[in-house]
Amino acid sequence: MVNLPLPGDLDSIAEQEWVPQTDTVSFKPLVLNVSQGYYVNLLRVKGAGVLSRHRHPGPVHGLVLRGSWRYLEHDWVAEEGSYVFEPPGETHTLVVPTGVTEMITMFNVTGALLYCDEFGAVTHAEDVFDKLAMAKTHYESIGWGAGYVDRFVR
Repeated sequence: MVNLPLPGDLDSIAEQEWVPQTDTVSFKPLVLNVSQGYYVNLLRVKGAGVLSRHRHPGPVHGLVLRGSWRYLEHDWVAEEGSYVFEPPGETHTLVVPTGVTEMITMFNVTGALLYCDEFGAVTHAEDVFDKLAMAKTHYESIGWGAGYVDRFVR
């Protein structure tokens, strides 16, 4: 069982639990299902900017818990409380708009996240095993031990 914080409790997540990916992007694992190839995590982006152009071979479900974001390819904005479905194969570019100091969205990602260039060619892939490796490295580096991530593995 994983206790998911309610939107009002997001500030209670210890900073060390967030696994950094860049200076402004981090994630907190909730489930890393290595047997079925999916993961559920909280994605946090601090500040505005373009996050990535990407697509997924499987479906993605998201629930915005804090802030807002949008895709350059669509005219809607995902705001707090919004549910987002990303169909398999659609390429989109996630952008956090100016004025948003922090965005947190819970994502359920089936399969890989495929980063793409402006022509749609895949430049990098990231899946549940990559998330697992990043989390192990991070938790080891802060002194919690690589085994801390085991609580999220299914």
